Amino acid sequence: MKQYPAYPQYSSQGFPITWERKRLRFSVQMNPSKSEIELGDSDLVSFVPMDAVGEYGGVRLSEQKELSEIGGGYTYFCDDDVVVAKITPCFENGKSALAKGLTNKTAFGTTELHVLRAHVNQVAPQFLFYLTISHLFRKLGESEMYGAGGQKRVPEDFIKNFRAGFPSPVEQQTIARFLDFKTAQIDALIAKKKELLDKLAEKRTALISHAVTKGLDPSLAMKESKVEWLGSIPQDWKETRVKYLGDLILGLTYSPDDVVSDGGTLVLRSSNVQEGKISLDDCVYVSCDIPKKVITKADDILICSRNGSRALIGKCALLTEEVSNQAFGAFMTVLRSRHARFLYYVLNSTLFKFQSGRFLTSTINQLTTQTLGDFEIALPPEETQAEIVNHLDKATAAIDAQCRKAQTVIDRLTEYRGALITNAVTGKIDVRGFEIPQTVEIQEPAHA
Repeated sequence: MKQYPAYPQYSSQGFPITWERKRLRFSVQMNPSKSEIELGDSDLVSFVPMDAVGEYGGVRLSEQKELSEIGGGYTYFCDDDVVVAKITPCFENGKSALAKGLTNKTAFGTTELHVLRAHVNQVAPQFLFYLTISHLFRKLGESEMYGAGGQKRVPEDFIKNFRAGFPSPVEQQTIARFLDFKTAQIDALIAKKKELLDKLAEKRTALISHAVTKGLDPSLAMKESKVEWLGSIPQDWKETRVKYLGDLILGLTYSPDDVVSDGGTLVLRSSNVQEGKISLDDCVYVSCDIPKKVITKADDILICSRNGSRALIGKCALLTEEVSNQAFGAFMTVLRSRHARFLYYVLNSTLFKFQSGRFLTSTINQLTTQTLGDFEIALPPEETQAEIVNHLDKATAAIDAQCRKAQTVIDRLTEYRGALITNAVTGKIDVRGFEIPQTVEIQEPAHA
């Protein structure tokens, strides 16, 4: 932030001396009543579930409903209102937005939203939005959350009593315009890196898919398989099903009463499978009888076979010696096979994605052991398997390194974006003299 000057003088509260420090209750109306709506029952309004509220801005407005279809249990807001998610982890993740372009300037959304309506003579809506996604607001809000576990919420009183520094309305508009410009630049850079990640993911999947269905040698004699989606396969490969290649083992069922804070047995769950590896950042331990069959071994493939999110079904990790000898939970399945290293890549191919997609529906997010066992693959001789695995280990490692580099840039830019917003809305930097250039060249910040 060294490129931006500080204000000439600050008060004892840490805000510029020209800013007025006061509670938000004097500048906003909280959760306005829908009794102010002047629409007919057949008029359309925007409908906004939680997943339509962006992290650090934006609302997806693809859903509409007639006003008469909206029940009493939804949160009302309108254009220029600021919506803030109040439940964990949505609040911590920065779900907040300034509502714009609503159908008939009106929306109803999830009950897990606080609505802040700016008193325009006190606070500019865009400045208010940036204030709600600042680190200051979020960190203090986290400390005020009440409730247990996944049901913790930010109380309305926290927002009403939140003390902020307010510059003049003109200066608020100046700060908001500066942040609009700078965050758009940063978001464009992040979008480019995310596009690169998508392309690398496609390249990785295509590389794996070709290797596990066609092999590495293009001169090999091919034969037509009996399975339509396999197509032609190398002459010496055989068609088979996963169930003939090893054991499929369901995980441990345990009750909430079995969970302990320490001294228990670690149970691997879906959250422990991250990018094909085991992460121990989010762990659950239980104290109960653990059958031997649910203790993992090195080279087991741990598969997410049941989850509330369809996108997570099928994600898997090949267990190393360091993370084996642990229990695994009931929503997971282990594939244990002497062909595990080859099968791990099969499970990361389009062949697996295609077959799993045939069984998953909008109402069924589960891959049973029978379904997994019936998956059809082409199995090469063991020597060829080893060659393919070694090739893919090196090739995917190179792609993964590129992904990590891109993700590091995204993380750095995201951190810089948050710091820039926080410093601007709390007066740590003075942007009154900033002029938006006529020609914009998008560059990564030197010290994001």
